Amino acid sequence: MVRHWLRDVAGLLGVVLGALLHGVPAQAQSAVTLIVPFAAGGGSDLAARVIQPELASQLGTAIVVKNTAGASGTIGATEAARAAPDGRTLIFSPVGPMAIQPNLQAGIRYTAASFAPVCQTTASDVVMMTPRDSGFRTLADVVARAKAEGGNLPFGSSGIGTIPHISMVAFQRAADVRMTHVPFRGAGEVMLAFQQGALALFSDVPATVRQHDLHVIAAFAPERIADFPDVPTMRELGHDLSFSIWQGIFAPAATPEPMLVRLEGACAAALSARPTIEGLARINTPARYRDRHALTAFLAQESQRFRELIETSGLRQAE
Repeated sequence: MVRHWLRDVAGLLGVVLGALLHGVPAQAQSAVTLIVPFAAGGGSDLAARVIQPELASQLGTAIVVKNTAGASGTIGATEAARAAPDGRTLIFSPVGPMAIQPNLQAGIRYTAASFAPVCQTTASDVVMMTPRDSGFRTLADVVARAKAEGGNLPFGSSGIGTIPHISMVAFQRAADVRMTHVPFRGAGEVMLAFQQGALALFSDVPATVRQHDLHVIAAFAPERIADFPDVPTMRELGHDLSFSIWQGIFAPAATPEPMLVRLEGACAAALSARPTIEGLARINTPARYRDRHALTAFLAQESQRFRELIETSGLRQAE
């Protein structure tokens, strides 16, 4: 019996040693949960699912995408921030939950420091869009209608403090008009409101335009967008406004350095793989890689930028 026990122990040690020699951590056989803090079918969810297969292949383990939507992404972000820093829970988050919400919502229980950046994955320009039958063709049409309706013209967003919301707040300040914000839980709900005629203005990524055959009014971009070369930028129209919806992968703070290095390497390899490149192209979401150190610096810049915008607009008090 002792001989059998020793043989079993020796076999187990052999498996562990083999894993170590091949660079596979002990938890590699356990699935990794990748939290997407918005509903299924939205931009973040689609991009996460495109990247998921190659990231799983690079890590040598299954990755399960988990949609934890609500409160402009902060419910999912809170869940990720509270997770054990063991590399088995990550979050695929756009800019809002990371750089905007910690400056906007007083009640949330995390900050940017609650996360360890792994890599930036994508970045998309933002455009103001409308249904083709809305009557809005130009930005001047929007301004005229907003002034005529005395602040009652509604615009939709995917939640308070998201880029679709913040970009329109900045536009109102720049154009000296007032409008009514109608928050939804995601772009899909905004599109349903478009179909029902409940509202006709929304700012989001160009992929939404293609998917729902909408009209683009103006681009919140430094230069004209290649997909819409005839659409003027806000800067051309007299408003120095530029926004993008970027997305990245984050781990809970205190995740060990070797694990972050491994996750970063897997992310870089996944984003350079042909299936990922082709998949992101199909959903009109440009890949934009930043390593974890560059993303850390960029996140700090974005946090400061939105902190100042929120303070000057009085948005924190108003919302």
